[in-house]
Amino acid sequence: HELPKDKPIIALLPGSRKQEIQKMLPLFLKVLPYFPHHQFIIAGAPGLKKGVYEPFLTTKKIKIVFNETYLVLQKAQAAIVTSGTATLETALLGVPQMVCYKTSFLNYFIGKQFVRLKYISLVNLILNKRAVIELIQQQCTVNTIRETLEEILSAKGQQKIKQDYQQLE
Repeated sequence: HELPKDKPIIALLPGSRKQEIQKMLPLFLKVLPYFPHHQFIIAGAPGLKKGVYEPFLTTKKIKIVFNETYLVLQKAQAAIVTSGTATLETALLGVPQMVCYKTSFLNYFIGKQFVRLKYISLVNLILNKRAVIELIQQQCTVNTIRETLEEILSAKGQQKIKQDYQQLE
């Protein structure tokens, strides 16, 4: 895949299941207008077809790359990632990221009753600290994603996250 080189890349990893993509991708795409000097590339999930993504891309010029998630991440300046194994892969590739997750209120409520974890991302769980920002449920809004992306794109933000990632190796 020829990845454009004219603007820095922000990788979007909206999940690996249709329900995650339907919930997270529209939210991720609302952030695009705030970052006109960047290009956003969706790393398509293995096993899913382009048709899963297309309903959300009607007015957006955005590239979807399948079967090359690591390549997209290696070229990215930052990533917006839906919680899962992709958070650890993104960290191991050294890409500053934020972790986003939303589910239905009922699923979230039931999950909170049975699972007592300090963090949801594998990076934070392994390091037992908040190395990457997690935006969960009502915290996951266009404004908080935009603000967090600005933070992790800053030189200070990039340095802090990459420094924390070194503890994973």
